[in-house]
Amino acid sequence: MGRVGAPSMKDVAARAGVSLGTVSNVLNRPERVSAATRGRVETAIASLGFVRNESARHLRSGRSRTLAFVVLDAANPFFTDVAAGVQRAADTAGLATYLCDCGGDTGRQARYLELLAEQRVQGVLVTPVDAADPRLEQLPQRGTPVVVVDRGAGPTHCSVTVDDVVGGALAAGHLLELGHERIAVVGGPTALGQVADRISGARSALARAGRDPDDLVVMETTGLTVAEGRRAGERLAGLPSRRRPTGVFCANDLLALGLLQRSVHWGLSVPDDLAIVGYDDIEFAEAAAVPLTSVAQPRELLGRTAVELLLDEVATGSEHEHRHVVFTPELVVRSSTLVPGRTVSA
Repeated sequence: MGRVGAPSMKDVAARAGVSLGTVSNVLNRPERVSAATRGRVETAIASLGFVRNESARHLRSGRSRTLAFVVLDAANPFFTDVAAGVQRAADTAGLATYLCDCGGDTGRQARYLELLAEQRVQGVLVTPVDAADPRLEQLPQRGTPVVVVDRGAGPTHCSVTVDDVVGGALAAGHLLELGHERIAVVGGPTALGQVADRISGARSALARAGRDPDDLVVMETTGLTVAEGRRAGERLAGLPSRRRPTGVFCANDLLALGLLQRSVHWGLSVPDDLAIVGYDDIEFAEAAAVPLTSVAQPRELLGRTAVELLLDEVATGSEHEHRHVVFTPELVVRSSTLVPGRTVSA
C-alpha cells in the first residue's frame, strides 16, 4: 500500500539522504547549503510533490506572509481599484492579500477583525464602517499593525486618504462657477466620515462665494449605490421646476450614475436641466451615456501607499512613527456639467 497523506520534511530528508535541519535550511536559508546538497534536496522536493506547511511555520514565527484589506463595500469600483494597488505592492513584497468585504455592515467588520487577529496576518488595511470599533485599537496592541485607508486616523494608526473637504469644495465650487443658484448634495449615510467631509467642503464653497451654507440642499441616502442614486433622481424629478436644484454633487460616482439614469428617464436634460458632479472618477464615469464630471482620487496610489506604510511599521516595530498621508483630489470636467460652448469662469 502506498504512503497515505502529504509528504513531509522527514520524507524529503530521507529521499535526499540529508538531515531535517538541512531540508529546513534549503527552505529557509538556502545560502547556508552547498549547491550539490541543495540540488539533491530540491530534486527530492520535486519528486515527492512536497509543499511546505505554512500554517505550522506561521505558528512558529508568530506572523504569516499575508496581509488583509478590509473594505467598506467591494461592490464599489473605487475599492476594487484601491485593492489593485494593494495587491501590486503586496506582490512585490512577496505577500498574499486577503480581501474582506464588510458591505457596510459593522458586525461583519467586527467579525473580520477578530478572525484576522487569529490568522496572525502581517497587518490590516481597513476602510472602516465603524471607526470607533475598539478592535482597531486592540490589534496593534496585540502586534498586528493597522493602516486606515480612505479615512484619517488618530495617533495609534498610520493612514492614507484624500482631502475630502477639498474635494467637496471643488465639486460645489465648479457648480457655482457655472452659475447654479440651487445646488444639492446627494449622499449618505452622513455618519460616514467621507460623506460628512464632502458635504462640509460643499458648504464651505458656498460660504466662500458669499452664499448661506444652509442653502445647500442635502439629500441623504442610505448607501453609496446606483440604486440609491436612482431613488434620489426620482425625488428630484418629482419637485416643481422652480424648486428643483439645477446642480447636484453626488458623494460618489455610483450615486451620480444612478441619478443620471433616472434624470434622463424622466426627460431631464443633463446638463441643461440638471448638472451632475460625481466623486472618485471610476472608469464608468467617463464611459457614461453623458460623460460624468467627477472629483478624481488616486485610487491605486492609495493602495500602494497603504502597503508601504504597513510594511514600514512591520519592519521598524517599536521605533515606527505613524504617518498620515493626505493626497489632494482633482476635478475632472466632462459633459455632465458643461453645456456645449459654455466655459467655466476664471
